[in-house]
Amino acid sequence: MKVTVDQNLCASSGNCVMNAPELFDQRDEDGVVVLLNDRPSAEQSEGAHRAAAQCPAQAIYIEE
Repeated sequence: MKVTVDQNLCASSGNCVMNAPELFDQRDEDGVVVLLNDRPSAEQSEGAHRAAAQCPAQAIYIEE
């Protein structure tokens, strides 16, 4: 699995951090998503999928 984000699309909602804090963070100045780990472990994959599904801007992409 590979995760990518489009910071230009990010709406700064924080849903990604709430669903997978080990994979995502937000910039302090504007709340835009920061990807911490683009290759999540099998245990982290569920959180990555939840974060992508709950992103209102659809800024998180997952390649299996």
